Amino acid sequence: MTEAARDKFHLGFLRIVATDAGYVGGMLVTNRLGRPLEFQCTTPVKANRTQEILYGPTLKPFLFSELIGVTLIDRLQVKPQVVLIDQESLLDLREHVSLPIVCLVDETRETRDLPDESRLSLGAQLLRVHSEYTSDVSTIQQWTGAIPGNADLHEPLDRVREALEETLRSGSAA
Repeated sequence: MTEAARDKFHLGFLRIVATDAGYVGGMLVTNRLGRPLEFQCTTPVKANRTQEILYGPTLKPFLFSELIGVTLIDRLQVKPQVVLIDQESLLDLREHVSLPIVCLVDETRETRDLPDESRLSLGAQLLRVHSEYTSDVSTIQQWTGAIPGNADLHEPLDRVREALEETLRSGSAA
């Protein structure tokens, strides 16, 4: 991979946090070294009681993916080549966007239940893709040379959470 291609590689980090007012989403787009290029966040999204009843167990994936996730990706001026998440309920976002969505696998979780075709390693971290989009594995693997092998992919997600908390404290979520 050429240096120019590596410089054009952007990572998206998406996180949803629960607040008293509802769920708030944040998306940080970074260069390959983790430096911020763009940040977007949503206002709180909360289902009413009727929606909770009607959607049942599909409510959280709907709120996270179709409402919050799609909105954040659509707003981005700097589009990432891949979006990293650490909340499995966001994997369904892949059904609504053309970008590969990869979930960081919790190191303490038993990983033998993950099919080989839906997981990959990036540095020392195990990732998984949506089970219906296993072709994303090969798409992501072409970019692995752009990301330093010792990159901590959890850390930018922590920055998103902290930025959302700060935004909510200051009352400027938009």
